[in-house]
Amino acid sequence: MPSLKDKTVLIIGRGSGIARSIALAVGEDGGRVIAAGRHPDDLAVSYRGMDIGIEHADVTDESSIAALAGRIARLDHVVSTASARARGGYGDLTASLVNASFSAKVTGPLLLAKHLAGKLPPDGSFLFMSGATALKPAPGMLAVAATNAAVDAITAGLAVELAPVRVNAIAPGTINTGAYDALGDERKAALFKARSAANPARRIGTADDIAAAALVALTNGFLTGVSIPVDGGEHLV
Repeated sequence: MPSLKDKTVLIIGRGSGIARSIALAVGEDGGRVIAAGRHPDDLAVSYRGMDIGIEHADVTDESSIAALAGRIARLDHVVSTASARARGGYGDLTASLVNASFSAKVTGPLLLAKHLAGKLPPDGSFLFMSGATALKPAPGMLAVAATNAAVDAITAGLAVELAPVRVNAIAPGTINTGAYDALGDERKAALFKARSAANPARRIGTADDIAAAALVALTNGFLTGVSIPVDGGEHLV
């Protein structure tokens, strides 16, 4: 099976949750990881003691992405998990919330492609994060759904424009990361119980579930232009 041995993978995001799980999975598969984010000092703490490069990158700032491209000579794969949550019904949304969501998950990947595609070999790839709401809208998730649907659209479009460099996305469902902690323990537990009972997998996902799918997306040379649902079948019910 293909592996990431001796490949360099740039992973943009926090030093926790999905980004961290993908970084660890890439390292275990023999790849070299460069972790980048808006707070490189925090990343250095999160990855202390690991052979992981640390860089500054803000996907909402084109000059930051251009500067990153100037510091990196070569990459094999680029992964972005950056996001800005814009939850709320249509009456609660503001232009700034919606713009922030699109800036992180839609404009950001476009800028990454613009400035980093030239660093990748023909068998390299980009991997972005969409979400289950792109396929199954829910109350209070309108802007999130619109953002994720746009991620799916640019994934397909970039796959055509950047060929043979591959471009894919992963669409996570309900994943047990810090994203739900703001609900409080009781509401979070109730939400997880309800969704576990409803989805076909009968459980909540983990960051490691997403990392496993990421390895497939990065190493399968015949996979491009798709958004892979990793949601326990949540979009089916």
